[in-house]
Amino acid sequence: MSNLKNIIFDLGGVLLNIDINKTEQAFINLGFADFHHMYNQHAANELFAALETGSVSTEEFFYTLSNVAGKPFTENELANAWNAMLLDFRPKSLNFLYTLKENYNLYLLSNTNAIHYAAFNKILKEQTGHKTLNDFFTKAYFSQHIGLRKPNADIFEFVLNDAKIKASETLFIDDTPVNIEAAKNLGIKTHFLPAGDLIENINYKLL
Repeated sequence: MSNLKNIIFDLGGVLLNIDINKTEQAFINLGFADFHHMYNQHAANELFAALETGSVSTEEFFYTLSNVAGKPFTENELANAWNAMLLDFRPKSLNFLYTLKENYNLYLLSNTNAIHYAAFNKILKEQTGHKTLNDFFTKAYFSQHIGLRKPNADIFEFVLNDAKIKASETLFIDDTPVNIEAAKNLGIKTHFLPAGDLIENINYKLL
């Protein structure tokens, strides 16, 4: 019999449809030929990692990108390219969270940044009327707010301690293998969600 009490969800690729290729192409169009090595689903260079932990401001991020490209860009040009990956929320998955909340404590854990945070909240409000994702969870954790990011162990430890939950009673759902492995190493139950799979199709009682 499962002793599952808590579920931690990733955001992009789990509840929010994303296409990182769109952002990569947008930056290539701006002249960043090597963008894939700067940022992709599996890794982020120092600048992007710093943005996701709030270590650099949005202004510093844009300024550094312009320097890397060797030519000036407006903040809108760079923000639009960076936000190109954000598509739409999965409404059935969001609604399914209400069903899960009847039996589990739900948490959100996302590597994100101030630019994306504003953009996906705008998408959320337009799609659902909800102003933030907090409405769906016991608590939502965003990397830029807590200064930590996946796949580092300390972000999972932070959530477990802050939420006062046990790893052995917690399931983590993510679409990135390295994040899954990091959680698993801490004794957290995990479920890798491949592209195209939906959270409402998981048999939670077997996990």
